[in-house]
Amino acid sequence: MIAPRKYLPSVTSLLCFEAVARLGSATLAAGELSLTQSAVSRQLKSLEDQLGAQLMTRAGRGLVLTPRGQEYVAEIRDILQHLARATVAAQTNPSGGTLNLAILPAFGMHWLAPRLRDFAQRHPEVTVNLSTRLAPFDFRTSSFHAAIHFGREDWPGVSYLPLMPEIVVPVCAPGLIAGPTHDPLEILAHDLLHLDTRPRGWARWFSATGREPDLPPGMVFDQFSTMAQAAIHGLGVALLPTFFAEPYLAGGELVLASSRTTESIGSYYLVWPSEYSKTGAVASFRAWLEAQTEAEKDRNMSE
Repeated sequence: MIAPRKYLPSVTSLLCFEAVARLGSATLAAGELSLTQSAVSRQLKSLEDQLGAQLMTRAGRGLVLTPRGQEYVAEIRDILQHLARATVAAQTNPSGGTLNLAILPAFGMHWLAPRLRDFAQRHPEVTVNLSTRLAPFDFRTSSFHAAIHFGREDWPGVSYLPLMPEIVVPVCAPGLIAGPTHDPLEILAHDLLHLDTRPRGWARWFSATGREPDLPPGMVFDQFSTMAQAAIHGLGVALLPTFFAEPYLAGGELVLASSRTTESIGSYYLVWPSEYSKTGAVASFRAWLEAQTEAEKDRNMSE
């Protein structure tokens, strides 16, 4: 439930209030709304009683807004216009609408964003809004319809579409290490840079190489971008996803610190609550994203 009933006036009373506020007359508002003047007056009285506040006062033969009414009508107009747009969209475009998507910064901006133009061209009926979230949240108390999740299938109450494993590579500034090491343990001669949302990232990487060393503490970052900049300035070795590291490697700002370049420490998923499983925007985006990741797998296998 969004809010208690006592906080939700009827649409009819709001329409009557907005019309009288705009036209300055219950009689004119009644004509516009195809109601009687007495019906409009009753709706205004009911709304004021529900709010416990006077919204309008008589001035001569007309009605004018009180200060409280001026504030309230501004909010009401936005709400009524939004409701009208949503209703038109639902009536004329049942497969479209808005998709509010929570993304992880690196994956969202470096892998997903460059591909969204293709989705927009294929599905002009869907508007995608992106916002960053670093950790799982409760869909019931948010405005999101779906999210990009990294790790494992440990987000309660959602459905999952596996997208891809996150392949990571150790990188550092040119000159920090003479060349990619063949023994992963040689990296421990340098400081390790950590991401706070991947607290076991380095441990999992070493485990995938068959090593289980005791890892020293190191600098911790909340974004891949700031960690990459720290590595560029020689502060240590960073563990970056390949899709994020590739531009820095191609530009020579970073180099590989290890010859091991195929290790994965987790996977990406699209997640969504079950009540959105059959809605047009989520279904369209899910099918498109699945096709994109399948195409990516095919390209990787052919290389």
